[in-house]
Amino acid sequence: MYLYILLLPLLNFLIISFLGNFIGRSGSCFISVFGLLMSFILSLFIFFEVSINQIPTTIKLYNWVCIDLYSIQLGLLFDCISSIMLIVITFISLIVHLYSISYLSDDPFLSRFMSYLSLFTFFMLVLVTSDNFLQLFIGWEGVGLCSYLLINFWFTRLLANKAALKAMIMNRIADVLLLIAIVYILLMFKTTDFIVVFNLVPFIIEDSYFFLFKSFNSLELICFFLLIGAIGKSAQIGFHTWLPDAMEGPTPVSALLHAATMVTAGVFLTIRCCFFYEFSETILTLLILIGCISTFFAGFVAIFQYDIKKVIAYSTCSQLGYMFIACGLSNYYLAMFHLFNHAFFKALLFLSAGAIIHAFSDEQDMRKFGGNILLLMPFTYICFTIGSLSIMGFPFLTGFFSKELIIELGYNRYIIDSNFCYIICIFSAIFTCMYSCKLWFYSFLVRSLNSFKFNYKLFYSLNIESYDFMLKSMTLLSLLSLIIGYLFNDIIIGIGTPIWMNSLSGLPIPHKLLNYSFLPFFIKDLPLSFAIIGIFFTWFFYIQHNLNFFNKLGSLFIFQIFINISNIGFNAFYFNNLYNFIFLSLYKLLYLINVKYLDKGIFEYFGPFGIYNINKFILNRCNFFFFHTINYSLFIQFFFILNIFLLLLFYISDIFCLINIGLLFLLFFINLFCVEID
Repeated sequence: MYLYILLLPLLNFLIISFLGNFIGRSGSCFISVFGLLMSFILSLFIFFEVSINQIPTTIKLYNWVCIDLYSIQLGLLFDCISSIMLIVITFISLIVHLYSISYLSDDPFLSRFMSYLSLFTFFMLVLVTSDNFLQLFIGWEGVGLCSYLLINFWFTRLLANKAALKAMIMNRIADVLLLIAIVYILLMFKTTDFIVVFNLVPFIIEDSYFFLFKSFNSLELICFFLLIGAIGKSAQIGFHTWLPDAMEGPTPVSALLHAATMVTAGVFLTIRCCFFYEFSETILTLLILIGCISTFFAGFVAIFQYDIKKVIAYSTCSQLGYMFIACGLSNYYLAMFHLFNHAFFKALLFLSAGAIIHAFSDEQDMRKFGGNILLLMPFTYICFTIGSLSIMGFPFLTGFFSKELIIELGYNRYIIDSNFCYIICIFSAIFTCMYSCKLWFYSFLVRSLNSFKFNYKLFYSLNIESYDFMLKSMTLLSLLSLIIGYLFNDIIIGIGTPIWMNSLSGLPIPHKLLNYSFLPFFIKDLPLSFAIIGIFFTWFFYIQHNLNFFNKLGSLFIFQIFINISNIGFNAFYFNNLYNFIFLSLYKLLYLINVKYLDKGIFEYFGPFGIYNINKFILNRCNFFFFHTINYSLFIQFFFILNIFLLLLFYISDIFCLINIGLLFLLFFINLFCVEID
C-alpha cells in the first residue's frame, strides 16, 4: 500500500509518455485520473493508520551509497507530517487532473500535459516521503524540473520561455545552498538519515567551523543553508520574482504549483527540519523576519496588480509568509494546518479564475472582465466568493481556523518578535481583504469599459459552466473550503491531540500548544474589524469612482504621493529592474572581459594565431622538403612537442623512450609520403 501511492503517478507518466499516441486523449485522461484517484484513497488509509492509529512506518528499499563510514539508503518515511502532505498532494492533483480535461479540451498536446502533471505529483510525493536528505533533494530537483516543463508547456510563447528559465535559475541559486547544507550534514553525521541526524543534533551544538579566520557555529550554518533553500523554493522575499512570472503557464499548472506542490516544499522542509531550528534562536528570528517582510510586501503589491493570476500569485507569497511566521514562533503544528487549509481555497481561487480566463479567450486583465460574468457564470461567482472569503479569514470558513490563530499567536507569545509579528499580520490582513475584494469587484460587479467586442461575442457563445469536469472540480473544492478547516481543527491543532506523537521530526510535544480561547475578545475581533476597513477602502478607491473627490485631491500633494505609491506597488518595488541592473550588468562586464579580452584577445594571440605565425616564420626560414602544407607543419610540431614532454616525463623508463622515438620516426616517414590535398 505504501509503495503504490508513489508508483501509480509514475506509472501514469510512463504509460502516457510511451503509449499516449496509441491510447489517445481519452485514454490518457482516464489512466491519469484513475491513478490519482487510487493514490488519494491510499493516502486516506495511510493517514488513518499512521496519524489516527499512531503507527509511523519506515520502509528501507536498498543501500544506495555505502563508502567507509558513509551510508545512505533509499527509504520511505510515513509519519504525521508525511501523511497530511499526502492527502493534500494527491487530492489537489486529482482535482487539477479532472479540471484539465475540460480546460485543455481543445489543446492537441493534452496527453503530454497529463504526463507532466503525473510526473510533478510523483516527484512531490518522493519529496515528502523521503527518509533522508539526499533522497529529498531528488524530489526537490524533480519538482523544479517539472515546473519548468509545465510553465513552458506552451513553448511557442516567448513569455512562457522566459518565465520558465527565470523560475529554473532562481531556484537553482537556492538549491546550491541546500546542497551545501546536505553535504555539510553528511560530513558532520556521516549519514543523511532523518532519524539518526535529528537524534544527534544536540551533540553538535558547540561545534564550530573556521572560514576566513572566523569561527561559525556548525548548527547555525546548516540551518542558514536549509533556510535559504526553503525560501527559494517557497518564493519568499528576495527569491519571489519568479512566482508571478510563472503565471504564463496554463491555469491548472498554477493551481497545482501554488496549492500542493513546489512552493509548499519550502514550508515542508522547514517543518521537517524544525529540530535544527529549535536549537538556533538566530535562525528562528530570521525566519520571523523573512515571513513578516514577505507577508507585508506581497500583500501590498497584490493590491496594485491587475493581472488576475498575478494577484493570486502574490497572495500565495503572502500566505506562505504566515506559515514561516508560525515556524519562527516554534508552532509548527499551526504552520502545517495553514498549509493544509491554504491548499483548498487557493486551488479554488485559481480554478475559478481559470474559468473566467477561459471564457474570455485567455484574457487575464481583470479590468476587461466586467459585471456580465455574474449573469452568465453565477456558479463561478459563488465559488470565487467562497475562495475570497476564506482567504480573508471570514469567520467559520476554512482560512479562519488557521490564519486567525497565527495572528493571535503573535499576541500570545509575549516576546518582542511576536509583537512585531502581530502588528505586521494585522496590516497584512487588511491588504488581503483589499486585493481579494478588488478581484471580486472587478471580475463580477464592475461594468467593464476596456474590453473588446470580440471577447464578449465569444464569451456569450461559450457556456463555460456546461463543462462537467470544471464544474465538478470547483464544486468539490467549494464544499471543502467551507468545512475542511472545521473538520480538521481539533485533529491537527487541538489541545492534547495525539497525532503528532508519532512525528519523527523532533516536533515539540503537544502540551506546549497554547490555548487561544482565553484571549480578550478585542484581540480576537481586531483582525475582522480591520478586514472590514480594508473592504471599505477597496470599494471607495476602486469601485465608487467619485470623480469630484479625486478632482479636488488632484492639486494636493498627498494625492501625488498616492500615485507614486501605486506606481511602486504596480512595479513590485522594482525588484526585476534592480536584479537586471546588478546581475545583468555584472554578466555583461564578465562577458566582455572573458570573450573580448581573453578568449579573442590574449588566448588567440598566444594560441592559434601565435602558433600560426611561428609556423609561418619557420616555413619561410626553413624550407624543408617534407613540409607540403601548413597543416602538416602544425601536425608535426604538435607531436614533436608532445614527444619531448613524454621523454622528460618518462625518462627513467626505456620502454616509453623507445615508444616516443618510434612515434617520431613514424611521423617523419608518414610526412615524406604524404600528398597535399585541397
